[in-house]
Amino acid sequence: MYGPPSRGVGAAGEQPRVYQVWKGSNEFFLQGRFIFGPDVRSLFLTIFLIVAPVLVFCIFVARHLINDFPDHWGVSVMVIVVVFTIYDLTLLLLTSGRDPGIVPRNTHPPEPESIDGGSDMGNGQTPQQLRLPRTKDVFVNGVIVKVKYCDTCMLYRPPRCSHCSICNNCVERFDHHCPWVGQCIGRRNYRFFYMFVFSTTLLCLYVFGFCWVYIVKIRDAEHSSIWKAMLKTPASIVLIIYCFICVWFVGGLSVFHFYLMSTNQTTYENFRYRYDQRANPYNRGMVNNFLEIFCTAIPPSKNNFRARVPVDQGLQQIRTPARGFMSPNMGKPVGDLELGRKPVSWDEPRSAADIRDLEVGLGGLLDEKEGRIAHASPDLSRGHLPAELVEGRAGMHSRRSSWGHRSGTSESMDSIAVQMGTEANWGSMSSGHGTTSSTH
Repeated sequence: MYGPPSRGVGAAGEQPRVYQVWKGSNEFFLQGRFIFGPDVRSLFLTIFLIVAPVLVFCIFVARHLINDFPDHWGVSVMVIVVVFTIYDLTLLLLTSGRDPGIVPRNTHPPEPESIDGGSDMGNGQTPQQLRLPRTKDVFVNGVIVKVKYCDTCMLYRPPRCSHCSICNNCVERFDHHCPWVGQCIGRRNYRFFYMFVFSTTLLCLYVFGFCWVYIVKIRDAEHSSIWKAMLKTPASIVLIIYCFICVWFVGGLSVFHFYLMSTNQTTYENFRYRYDQRANPYNRGMVNNFLEIFCTAIPPSKNNFRARVPVDQGLQQIRTPARGFMSPNMGKPVGDLELGRKPVSWDEPRSAADIRDLEVGLGGLLDEKEGRIAHASPDLSRGHLPAELVEGRAGMHSRRSSWGHRSGTSESMDSIAVQMGTEANWGSMSSGHGTTSSTH
């Protein structure tokens, strides 16, 4: 039964399981035993498109062929199509319900490297010097391959790894995201994916062929034309048309992936890098390429979705690390083009926040000064202020009200500092006057 994954914590006093706090867009079933993509609902459509024609074939075609072959060979027509359908659905489940090769996310970005190549974050290096590079060069079979940094997973992707925008995960040997199976196709399920597509092609050819056999049997039994025999079994006509359309899709897909396997490419690499125009560092020859796909052991999953989340890892996710380095995307102009905002650099929002904090602090300080003046001298608070002080306070308030609109320039800061000093002197004079008057 379909249901969204439980994202809450476990029982009281227990750490949640990994699948309960998973940051990807995947759907989990049976408490993390099966992992699917967010479009898992399309899997039911795929199952229907396989099972429905097989049922029609068994009821309207295979059932009538049971007695048309000697020595009860007609029963094998029904048995083979049922067994082959179960085999095809099993491959579909193995493709869709397992970890395709997800690379676990890091809890914090990797340590940055300075421009000199060292990893020491000291020596007064600026964030610009500690910026994480967007790409790195690695050697694969003697060929330099660039690996990219993933901002979402906070890691440098291994070779042939790519981030799926649908599942929101980095997947090893990423081929593509298949909406028909509702899962990414990667290192751990590509074998089953091709076997599923190829077996579906064979199933279409099997049903297509025996529908024609049944039509020929009718023609021979009634000594009529092929067209009249086809009118006797409309279900066969529908299945022939359906299988003819489907075999172009799954058959073409089987041929295309056969070519990809023979050259050791993925769909993503074929459309993005075009290895036919340059050397493919992963091509080991046709035979070795097929052996790599079908005869090597499938690596174990790097994620234990049913394991408890470690306490220290949970604390690391809650804390906000204050590291002295920058993501590759930082330092670039940031702006909202749709709203027409002016792009700003990475340090301008921080400076604006500091200016706002300083404005609030200065405003509180000025209000405190005014309160002390009013408390020290009732006469001054009743409006008996000298004209110079009145003009100075009015000018200061006008500057305070318009200071935010002038972006907090250094001239405004200097004028506020002068006015603060003037007001402080007036406060001390007023305080002294109030004291002498009270002694008199």
